[in-house]
Amino acid sequence: MKSPAVLPQGSSFWYTNCHFARTPDMVTLEKLEDYMPKTYKVAVIGGDGTGPEVVAEGMKVLDAASGKFGFKLDSTYFDFGGDRYLKTGELLPESIFDDLRKFNAIYLGAIGHPDVKPGILEKEILLRMRFELDQYINLRPVKLFPGVDCPLKDKKPEDIDFVVVRENTEGLYTGAGGFLRKGTPDEIATQVSVNTRKGVERCIRYAFEYTKKRNKSNKLTLCGKTNVLTYAFDLWERTFYEVGKAYPGIKTDYAHVDAITMWFVKNPEWFDVIVTDNLFGDIITDLGAMIQGGLGIAAGGNINPEGVSMFEPMGGSAPKYKGQNVINPLAAILAAGMMLDYLGESKAANAVEKSVTELTTTKIKSLAAGKMGYSTTEIGDMIAHMVGR
Repeated sequence: MKSPAVLPQGSSFWYTNCHFARTPDMVTLEKLEDYMPKTYKVAVIGGDGTGPEVVAEGMKVLDAASGKFGFKLDSTYFDFGGDRYLKTGELLPESIFDDLRKFNAIYLGAIGHPDVKPGILEKEILLRMRFELDQYINLRPVKLFPGVDCPLKDKKPEDIDFVVVRENTEGLYTGAGGFLRKGTPDEIATQVSVNTRKGVERCIRYAFEYTKKRNKSNKLTLCGKTNVLTYAFDLWERTFYEVGKAYPGIKTDYAHVDAITMWFVKNPEWFDVIVTDNLFGDIITDLGAMIQGGLGIAAGGNINPEGVSMFEPMGGSAPKYKGQNVINPLAAILAAGMMLDYLGESKAANAVEKSVTELTTTKIKSLAAGKMGYSTTEIGDMIAHMVGR
């Protein structure tokens, strides 16, 4: 029989609230690994343009958080993106998805290369990863930070603080459709929106659970177009109210997508959590990014609650700023904070958001590249210092 581990009572593994077999001078640990720091395996994909630069600052903040809050990161870097594609002709190796499923999370910079035709990298890397890893939720917080210029008149941080839950693997993004008589005057093109009961229900159920956990206004709004999309959004609406019966503490609401866009501008304070399909979610989250101050501070997650999830800044690769050390890394840093929250490190996640708030309130002049008053690396250094202090 293997002997239990024995440590002195004054060691760093001594916890007064744990149940140990005690002797006068020592404590016996039956499972030493239960008291070791947690280690999270993270796949890091810098991607294209300024993606590697903002990811480097995010990793700097993650390292500070791990030192402060007592966990470890085991990071593995991958070179997927435009440069690799131009050099090798390979987008993603077939074995990569089995490899990625072994990680706790994926941290992504940006995908998009000026020398690669638009759509190739986005479809074959971004969309394929979402589909293959079944990241069926796109989670987009829309939050105006203090000190950030808002394009909406008289709107303050307390007015813009909501979350969009977007279905991420169905709808018009499945690629279902085709051409008939292509290239002729009688050409027909179809694009089919695929909505399954399973896909719709799991997205809506996630949104209800998220609203309950968020515990802000406890209000969930379905964004759709029931007056025109009478099949797809009939399914969404029926499922929404059926699932809602299990959540009596959550107020349910519905709005057409065109009304949503108007109210984002006129009355953003009305919203708590919004759930919608893939296409509408893609559109309204970009509008959401603008009212929170721009893509430079917009972060998001592609979530598989039962698998591996991916976190990224919402801005593009911004290749014209590559290598100049002027790009804004705050969105990537906030994406790292979202990843920490997903991993269960809520205190560390809160510290990241609190530090970004302190920076936008007291230091940064603008979110625009080259106009922040600090370089990319200086922003990362300041946030890392605030998180680790």
